[in-house]
Amino acid sequence: MSTPVQVDDVRYAIDGIPLLHGVSLTAPAGRLTGVLGPNGAGKSTLLRLIAGLTRPVGGQILLGDHDLHRLPRRLRARRVAYLEQQSTTEQPLLVRQVVELGRIPHLGRWQPPGPADRAAVLDALVAVGMIEYAERRWSTLSGGEQQRVQLARALAQQPEVLILDEPTNHLDLAAQLMIMAQVADLGRTGIAAVHDLNLAATFCDWLVLLDHGRVVAAGPPETVLTPELIGSTYGVRVQLLDRPDSDRPVLVFDRDQEFSLGSTSAPKTA
Repeated sequence: MSTPVQVDDVRYAIDGIPLLHGVSLTAPAGRLTGVLGPNGAGKSTLLRLIAGLTRPVGGQILLGDHDLHRLPRRLRARRVAYLEQQSTTEQPLLVRQVVELGRIPHLGRWQPPGPADRAAVLDALVAVGMIEYAERRWSTLSGGEQQRVQLARALAQQPEVLILDEPTNHLDLAAQLMIMAQVADLGRTGIAAVHDLNLAATFCDWLVLLDHGRVVAAGPPETVLTPELIGSTYGVRVQLLDRPDSDRPVLVFDRDQEFSLGSTSAPKTA
């Protein structure tokens, strides 16, 4: 089952400082939506709002026909799973036990996991290629391996909507491709903050480009990842190449340009 997500005129501020300014977007049901933008654009803030971890100061977020923030917390946890950039725990948990945490919203108080829960955990570990690590201590894993286990935890939750904040952090190239392909092929509504524009172009069906807390573009990759939009948002020059098997773009960046970090002005010609 998959559910669309509608963000309608959402605003958010901390200590009176606005971080999101009237953000509106639609994440299509059963598709992977990529949220792009430079550091500080508001990607993580937006994802935390969509996951229900914080409340907007204005606007609303709809999960299907339901106001996300009016849903009971337990029901919301069954329907939406959130994978943060980096997770830590001081508990000496096994990999299997970390993934079992994804089943908590489906269990009653003090109810132990049953056969269906154990099957969901095993399926999730298989999906991310970590089944052989099930009885390893989570703390002994590399950063990339821990990220894959956390994705398995989110998958074991069996959500309608999967929210991922930089899911390829710490992963090598093969693992990045595997994770993005896995998420894209789930058939569930996915919303992921992505830094790598080529990964976004390859695996995301819909893109939302943020800059300074505002949506500057939204649409399929070929309409959002244009040299003009990338130049004005990121301050870099880029060329687009055609793929022989797809209309999705391939981005090639010009190394002979001057960069001004923290600025979104157009790049200078070297």
